[in-house]
Amino acid sequence: MTDLQTRPATRRAEPAAAARPGRLLALILTGQLMAVLDVAIVNVAVPTIRTDLHASGAALQLVIAGYTIAYAVLLITGARLGARHGYSRVFQYGLAGFTAASLACGLAPGTGALIAFRLLQGVGAALMVPQVMSLVQRTFTGAARTRALGLYSAVLAGGMALGQVLGGVLVSADLFGTGWRPVFLVNVPIGIALLLAGRRLLPATPGDRSRRFDLPGLVVLALAIGLLVVPLVLGHELGWPAWGWAMLAASGVLFAGFAVVEWRIAARGGQPLIPGRVLRAPGLLPAAVSVFLVMAGFAGFLFAFALHQQAGLAHSAVRAGLLSAPVAVGFGLSSLHWQRLPARLHGALPVLALALVAPAYLAVGLMLRGGGEIGLAPEAVLAALGLVAGCAYSPLFGRALARVDPADAADASGVLVTLVQLGQVVGVAVLGTVFLSRVSFPATPQVSGQALWTTVAAIAGALVLAAVSALATSRATRSRPRPGTAGTD
Repeated sequence: MTDLQTRPATRRAEPAAAARPGRLLALILTGQLMAVLDVAIVNVAVPTIRTDLHASGAALQLVIAGYTIAYAVLLITGARLGARHGYSRVFQYGLAGFTAASLACGLAPGTGALIAFRLLQGVGAALMVPQVMSLVQRTFTGAARTRALGLYSAVLAGGMALGQVLGGVLVSADLFGTGWRPVFLVNVPIGIALLLAGRRLLPATPGDRSRRFDLPGLVVLALAIGLLVVPLVLGHELGWPAWGWAMLAASGVLFAGFAVVEWRIAARGGQPLIPGRVLRAPGLLPAAVSVFLVMAGFAGFLFAFALHQQAGLAHSAVRAGLLSAPVAVGFGLSSLHWQRLPARLHGALPVLALALVAPAYLAVGLMLRGGGEIGLAPEAVLAALGLVAGCAYSPLFGRALARVDPADAADASGVLVTLVQLGQVVGVAVLGTVFLSRVSFPATPQVSGQALWTTVAAIAGALVLAAVSALATSRATRSRPRPGTAGTD
């Protein structure tokens, strides 16, 4: 279709979308929630999948990890495709692919097919998710953007805990004798409804075809992320083989190579995958580091806490998910409402919050290190921990994007969303390894409690580093905003 043919549609669609920003936000955040849920929801179904499909341990790891690997590797690619072909169009393509792959997963006849369809699910999510942040950046400004980013943070936090609960409920219900299959099939009616609603609600966002596709940068970055993620996801289960360490070392070399490739492309007047001006935006890099560490700690804690409950305390998956809910609910609530705190606190809020979250994790670890049942006191501390953590994460996310030129929204969003996803992967892999290295199964409650204590001590150390990086962010963003951008405080 030619540009002349698409321009009238653009004029018709944009006012309609602007008149219904709440519905648009609900639509794209529901798509985001589906992608987050599928990281956690499948874990609960693993025992049933093993029995039904006679799957090996390695195959089950690929069922779980294949989605995350494809998702993490292709996120920045998805962001660039959105900028080139239109955010709304690529969101719809990603959603359609994710929905179709979910149906295929639910109907998979064997382990090999399930692994392949999980990879395709990850590809669909990688196309869909970066467009969410780009659409938020393009559609909302000022206080409305702050609230939208708060809802985005709430979806990330709540999705991880909700995935555990929903997965347990669906598997336990064994609907019509389908066992594990509803954990995938539940996405299908939701995806179809979103696709239909998207035709009316998504704004027309013509892509910029002048933006070239940086194929060398894309290949090098995808390989670097893949070499990082694969051993982190599979390493512990396979006993940290030599090839895993070799891949980690090679990923470091390729990340350095990616920087060289991008510099050369920019020096020749080309269009690098991640423009240097995006990374130079005031506060973006230190905020991104803090966001990465906060998400790594949060995801790693939820993983270790679930293992402690299910392996050490013999809780069901549903109960483990429900006991994890207070920290996720607290995180989501404060992500939405932190701006209601006195304005004089906003500048220092991320640093203050992180300074409180680190000892809160330690307090939870001390309460549970003896292996006792989880009572009201630790649950209350978990709720407070979530509330305070959200007061760090959501403002940091907003500040990371506040000084980015709107024309670079897609690239900045791709970088941030990739770091959030890598934070989850690294948190679960590294902190999960810290926990699992301290226990052998079946584990006693006391041994499991000690392992959890060691894990939260590591999380507290990471959050101290996050606080230092957040302090650098606060200093960097005291400068005036760039023309055309809007702050989020």
